[in-house]
Amino acid sequence: MKLNYYPETDSLYIDLTEKSSTESKEVSEGIVLDYDADGNLVGIDIDNASKKLELKKLVLNKLPTDTESLSA
Repeated sequence: MKLNYYPETDSLYIDLTEKSSTESKEVSEGIVLDYDADGNLVGIDIDNASKKLELKKLVLNKLPTDTESLSA
């Protein structure tokens, strides 16, 4: 899973898998869910993210994997 923030557009994209999106559905104003060909959720796009989310803090709790941190 990857979280990608784009400050120039104030959008956050959450890649849930490396599969490609074939369908998108806007479920709320500025929130789009992306699905693969099998109907599985593969990503979440959030416009105006800084107004909808707390972007200054990210807490990862008991994930069953290694974490990697990259900064801009």
